[in-house]
Amino acid sequence: MLIAQHILDKEGIIMPYRWPEDTGFTRIELAVEERWCRTCGGALTTCDHRHHRVFTLNGPLHLVCKLAHCPTRACPAHPQTLSPEAETAITMPWWVLGWDVVCWLGQRRFARHWSVGQIRAELADTYQIRLSDDAIETYIHRYQQMLAARQGDPQMLAAAYAQVDAVSLAIDGLQPEKGHETLYVVRELERKRVWFAEALLSSATAEVQQLLAQARVWAERLGKPVRLWISDKQDAFVRGIAAEFPEVPHQYCTNHFLRDVAQPVLDADSRAKVKMRRTIRGLRAIERAVLAEQRAALPTRTPAPVLSSVEGHSAETPAPETLPETEARAVVLDYCTATRGILNDDQGGPLHPPGIRMAEALDEVRASLQRNLEAQKGGRRMNDSLVWPATSTGGSVACRPPKRRCSPRWRRCGRSTPPSIWPVAPATSVRPSFRRYSNSCKGALTRSGSTWAR
Repeated sequence: MLIAQHILDKEGIIMPYRWPEDTGFTRIELAVEERWCRTCGGALTTCDHRHHRVFTLNGPLHLVCKLAHCPTRACPAHPQTLSPEAETAITMPWWVLGWDVVCWLGQRRFARHWSVGQIRAELADTYQIRLSDDAIETYIHRYQQMLAARQGDPQMLAAAYAQVDAVSLAIDGLQPEKGHETLYVVRELERKRVWFAEALLSSATAEVQQLLAQARVWAERLGKPVRLWISDKQDAFVRGIAAEFPEVPHQYCTNHFLRDVAQPVLDADSRAKVKMRRTIRGLRAIERAVLAEQRAALPTRTPAPVLSSVEGHSAETPAPETLPETEARAVVLDYCTATRGILNDDQGGPLHPPGIRMAEALDEVRASLQRNLEAQKGGRRMNDSLVWPATSTGGSVACRPPKRRCSPRWRRCGRSTPPSIWPVAPATSVRPSFRRYSNSCKGALTRSGSTWAR
């Protein structure tokens, strides 16, 4: 038996759900379980009906709750209206979602880490439940409140720690961004449970000590002594634990200890990355020049294909001499993309510093450029006026290509290079444009070689 009350949302406003007119409901009538008044002993009578429509995973339900009260006006319980308890087994009063849907939301959000958009799409596609993002966030917030209340229930805590002789506690602060509130979390390590968490604007000793006092109350409620405290040894933690738990050992967190030990290594690695990024410049200028050449080399489209009397190719198809140049430009762009990805790689820790990986990867790029330049030696040369018309003079004449092509083999070095990351141009596709850009790239990498070696 429950006393019917209006349950408001977090804004204090009841927002009714607009059901579509063609919704099919399953009607369920619920009555008050008790038939007699507990105060005067008189028979209860039905005074009103409350219609409650809810979504469930099995389909929409139409709950007809028969409200009852004591008809005797002299009875002190006469003004109270009683509601059937069976309603709370399906949903809470004034909710639009049943318990099964709310638990489904919490499981998808916190166990599977689904976004609100994914949850909304799955509800609409699988269960034909159409809710807004605000409604889903509201019910997720209610799920968190109920979960926190369940985790902090004294009876459940006593059952969970029945076989534990002593508890070990840890405290740490989590701050999303600088200037925001810091969320302080108190965890118990024997059963790996979060006891409570609270957001504080300040990390002063007085405010932190209130959390430690609350932890002492929890331990006294369980009747378990505190064996150990673990933290990052902030001044507020040291003073607060010494005041609230004077006889309890205070241990330095292993994770924070290793992080502090490795901090000099990470600082040196960060400085090395800055020097390498500062040395390697001009990637964007090289890409712009190559793209400008590509746009200049695009064929001019004509209404009808006209065959050339000399080479037998249409006007839309570039000449065979320009195809190797197109391949060389694509290789140069691949080199620039790979180098930029290396310079932006910041993943790693003290055991695998990203600066060392960056130096090794840049050495591989430089070795790949050197192999391309060596493979070009002995190959067919073209006059630079075909590739660089802006630098050629009016009296220059393009050289006729030799009748026999030279195709030198690749000379591979001992270090293997991934072909998907470090593209290697064929010997026949190396041209003055690629040679010019690769020399500039190699020069930038060579200038920083002494820095990496140190």
